[in-house]
Amino acid sequence: MSEEAKKNYSADSIQALEGMEHVRMRPSMYIGDVGVRGLHHLVYEVVDNSIDEAMGGHCDNISVTINEDNSITVQDNGRGIPVGLHKKEGVSALEVVMTKIGAGGKFDKDSYKVSGGLHGVGVSCVNALSNHLKATVHRDGKVWEQEYERGKSLYPVKSVGESDITGTIVTFVPDDSIFTQTTEYSYETLANRMRELAYLNKGVTISMTDKREKDEKGEFVSETFFSEEGLKEFIKFLDGNREPLIQKVVSMEGEKNGIPVEVAMIYNTSYTENLHSYVNNINTHEGGTHLSGFRRGLTGTLKKYADSSGMLDKLKFDVQGDDFREGLTAIVSVKVAEPQFEGQTKTKLGNREVSSAVSQAVAEMLTNYLEENPDDAKSIVQKVILAAQARHAATKAREMVQRKTVMSIGGLPGKLSDCSDQNPENCEVFLVEGDSAGGTAKQGRDRNFQAILPLRGKILNVEKAMQHKVFENEEIKNIYTALGVTIGTEEDSKALNLDKLRYHKVVIMCDADVDGSHIETLILTFFFRYMRELIENGHVYIATPPLYLVKKGAKKRYAWNDEERDAIAEDMGGSVNIQRYKGLGEMNAEQLWDTTMNPEFRTLRRIDIDNATESDRTFSMLMGDEVPPRREFIEKNAKYANIDA
Repeated sequence: MSEEAKKNYSADSIQALEGMEHVRMRPSMYIGDVGVRGLHHLVYEVVDNSIDEAMGGHCDNISVTINEDNSITVQDNGRGIPVGLHKKEGVSALEVVMTKIGAGGKFDKDSYKVSGGLHGVGVSCVNALSNHLKATVHRDGKVWEQEYERGKSLYPVKSVGESDITGTIVTFVPDDSIFTQTTEYSYETLANRMRELAYLNKGVTISMTDKREKDEKGEFVSETFFSEEGLKEFIKFLDGNREPLIQKVVSMEGEKNGIPVEVAMIYNTSYTENLHSYVNNINTHEGGTHLSGFRRGLTGTLKKYADSSGMLDKLKFDVQGDDFREGLTAIVSVKVAEPQFEGQTKTKLGNREVSSAVSQAVAEMLTNYLEENPDDAKSIVQKVILAAQARHAATKAREMVQRKTVMSIGGLPGKLSDCSDQNPENCEVFLVEGDSAGGTAKQGRDRNFQAILPLRGKILNVEKAMQHKVFENEEIKNIYTALGVTIGTEEDSKALNLDKLRYHKVVIMCDADVDGSHIETLILTFFFRYMRELIENGHVYIATPPLYLVKKGAKKRYAWNDEERDAIAEDMGGSVNIQRYKGLGEMNAEQLWDTTMNPEFRTLRRIDIDNATESDRTFSMLMGDEVPPRREFIEKNAKYANIDA
C-alpha cells in the first residue's frame, strides 16, 4: 500500500455494495448454516476484520472474550474503523460498515491489498444476526460509539470521550431467534481457530478469554497465541505426536509472480499424508490450484533428485505422486488479491496463476534443501521407495475391494442386511459393533430404509497401518463394498467417488462404554483418513444409545447420562428400578428401536470437520504411538475412563 493510500484511508474508502435485507431471511446463504458452525463463524468474521488490519501492518494485538452472558467481544489495536461522513450514504462510515452488506475497506484496493473473511459479507452480517451489537472505535483522539439491534442502528455515531490509542471493539449477542439450536459458544472451538490464525499471521498476538469459567487459581480461563516463525512452528505443533523422519522443517516464505507464498513441510514415519492449505487465512479444505502447484513442485523436484541419485535404479515399477507424499505433513498459505473460489462449499481455489507460483516456490525451496541436507534427502528417497512398494501391494488389494463392489459378481457382504428402498437419499446403514448387537438391530430396524452391517470386534487402526494392509482388512473391505463407493484417482489413490453411494446416512452404533468409544474412534479415524469426503458431505453420524432404563411400576423412561438418570428418578418419586445397559445386546429389539433407531425419537450426532488441522492432530494423537499426549487428552476430556497405554 502506498504512503498516500495509507493517509487517505478515510470515510470515502468505504464502499457500500448492496443492502442486507436478505441476511435475516436467508442466513445460511451468508454464514453456511444456523447451527453450531454458523454461530462460531460470526466470531471469525469479526476477527477477520482485525486480521485484515494486521495483514496491512496496522495491528499486532487482537483479543477475543466470551463474556459471562455468552456475548462475544473482539478488540484490536488497528487504525479504528473510519467514523467520518460517508458522502454517498449520508451517514458515518462506521454505520455503513455495520449495516450494509459488502461494505468495507477491503473492497477499496488502496486500503487492503488482500483480505480474508466471507468474501465481503463481514461484520454487517454479524450485526444482522445479533440481538444487540455495540461498536466502539478509538480514532482521531476520540472514542466513538454506536449500538444496533438486529442490524439497525439505535442512534447516530457519537463521541463518548477522548483517547490516546487506536483500535476497534465489537461486542455482540447472537440472535436466539435465528440460532435456535444453541447460542452457547465453545471455548475450545474458538481457541483452535485463534491458534491457527496466530500461526498464519506471525508476529500478531491473539488472546482468548472465557469469563464463564475460572481455573484453579480463580482466574478466568485464557490462552495467548503468538508465533515468531509462522508455518514452521505450525508444522511442529501439528506433527508433535508423530515420529519425525527428518529433523528440520523445510520452509520458505516469499513472493512469486506477485503472489505471497508461504510453505512449510516435514516428513514423519507414518503412512498418512496431511496437506493443509490456506488462502488469505481461509482454510481451503477442498484444495485448489495452490495445492496442485505444491504437489507438482514437490513431485517434480523429488523425482529429479531421486533419479539422479541412482536409488531408483533397482525399482521394477515407476514411482508416482502418492509415493512422494506418504508420511508428509505440509502447509501451503497464499495471499491472493482477488481469489476465485469454487467447489461444493466454495473453499476450493480456482485462480490458475497461483499454481505455477507455488510450484516454482516449492521447487526452489526443495532443491536447496536436498543439496544442503544429503542425509535427509537419502531418508526421504528411501521412504518414497518403501511407499512405492507398499502402493504396488495396495493397488492389488484395492482392486480386490473394487471387484467386490455391488455391481460385480461378488455382490454385497454376506453379513449386510440391506434395505428395500433403492433411493440412497432415503436410506441409512448402521455399522454395528458385534454380531449380537447386529442381530438385535436387524430385528428392531425398519427394513424399508435401514440396513445393518455388523462389524467383528475392533477394526484395524489405520493410523498405524500401511495402505495395503488397510485395503486387505476384511471389515474395511466390507464397509467399502456395502457403501458402494469407488476409490482412487490418478492424482490421489485414496480419493473417494461418492456417485454410487448407497446410503446417505452412515450411522456408527456402538456400546455406550469405553470399549464402544474406542471402536467409534477407530471407525472415525478410518473415515477421516480414507473416506473424508463422506464426513465433509455430511453423511457420517453416531448413534446415541441410552445408558439407563428407569422403571417404576408400569412407567419406564430412558436416561443418557447420570444427571438425567437422577432427575428422572426424582421426578418419579424415588424407589425406582434402574437398569444399566452395558451394551447394545442387552436391549431387546423394541427398546433399541424406540431409543436409538426410530427417526422420530432418536438423537443422531452428525460428524463435522470444523477444523481440519486440529482434527488431524487429534486423530494422530489418539491413535498414534505417543502415550503421554493421549493420556493427557483422556484425563482432560473423559469423566470416566480406565487410562492405559
